[in-house]
Amino acid sequence: MRNLLQLLSKYSILLMFVALETVSLILIIRNNEYQRNAFFSSSNAVIGWNYSVYSYCAEYFHLRRENQILQEENTRLSNELALKTNECNALREGILDPGYTFAEMRKAYIPAKVINASCNKRHNYLTINKGVRDSVQKDMGVVNANGVVGIVSQTTNRFATVIPIINISMQLSCKIKRCGSIGPLVWNGKDYRYAYLNDIAKHIDIQAGDTIVTSGYTPTFPEGIMVGVVKEVSTPLSSAYHNIKVELAVDYTKLNHVKIISDKNLIEQKGLEHELMD
Repeated sequence: MRNLLQLLSKYSILLMFVALETVSLILIIRNNEYQRNAFFSSSNAVIGWNYSVYSYCAEYFHLRRENQILQEENTRLSNELALKTNECNALREGILDPGYTFAEMRKAYIPAKVINASCNKRHNYLTINKGVRDSVQKDMGVVNANGVVGIVSQTTNRFATVIPIINISMQLSCKIKRCGSIGPLVWNGKDYRYAYLNDIAKHIDIQAGDTIVTSGYTPTFPEGIMVGVVKEVSTPLSSAYHNIKVELAVDYTKLNHVKIISDKNLIEQKGLEHELMD
């Protein structure tokens, strides 16, 4: 209390000046129409600016929830599109019978968030926040809005690890969309932005800018999912194949939200192929 009194005594003249100035301003604003209008106009501008700042801050802190809502909506639309596509294909091919339902043909998408990732190693991996309890299984494909991300490698009850394209043990069957030529896409363990499409014969016309998509030969991914674009093409004289450098569609340094492809026919197909190899 003594310190407060000493402070007031020390600045008493300044405080008296501020008080008198405040009273003077109030009297001027009350008794003069021009000054009153100017004051309220300035006050409205300041209040409006404060509301704008508050709104911007509120939107920023709600971005996480908004992103989650958008991801869920995007996944729902992807599932509806997959269902309609399956229905159209079945009707066109005439493979429906009374005991075969559209639900049995459906490819569903499970939304997930990347919670850990690496892109500077030879054996890179991702960890996502969905697992067995969310119907995620080994060998399911993982994509995002830009294209193919990778394949589920291991699962626990609540999490799963994913082998991305940028892993030297990963090999993905791809095709050149323009001409349909098919070959394996592999990563050389160096730049996370690029992979290489192999086994494309030198007589095939390949150009920079050609689109690379999944071929459908890898049962994990349906045909036609974006993988990347051709960056460079070279043809060594001693080789029968092109060297094709592909710029990947997915930026692994900015990976956040992904979708897992749940194909109900995948288990049946892999079981049949396993029996043939035995």
